[in-house]
Amino acid sequence: MIRRILFVAAAPLMIAAAAPAQGERKMLYSVDSEKSLAQLREDLPKACQKHKFGVLNVIDLKEKMREKGVDYAGDCLIFEVCNPQKAKQALEANPEISTALPCRISVFKTKEGKTRISTIRPAHLLELYGTAGLRELAAEVEEALTGIMNDAAR
Repeated sequence: MIRRILFVAAAPLMIAAAAPAQGERKMLYSVDSEKSLAQLREDLPKACQKHKFGVLNVIDLKEKMREKGVDYAGDCLIFEVCNPQKAKQALEANPEISTALPCRISVFKTKEGKTRISTIRPAHLLELYGTAGLRELAAEVEEALTGIMNDAAR
């Protein structure tokens, strides 16, 4: 059991450190938008509805950090999104997956001043749990999340 826990804890570091080979998918999916964060705060929930996801919470990181006495100059909104039916399937396969739920989509300003929308690809995330039979579910969730992001970005 200890080996498994250590492997799971170390796995994100190994994935982040390894450069993707030609043709391999990156761990993050990102899309840039010409829209402001304020506009995306309105548009992303609409895109979620279109793809049968709901927004559970929106965290304004700058505001949350300010509440904790930390002056953070960046602009970042974290949308916690969920499709309850898909979450139920994942949880029934492995309750440990609850540590990765709900899905998160971040909207932030890059150092270059671009507005970027990013998420961790569910297929990569679910690999960390080693639960057989979740590839198709992960692909469905990933398709929905990328669709939400692309729709919101337009």
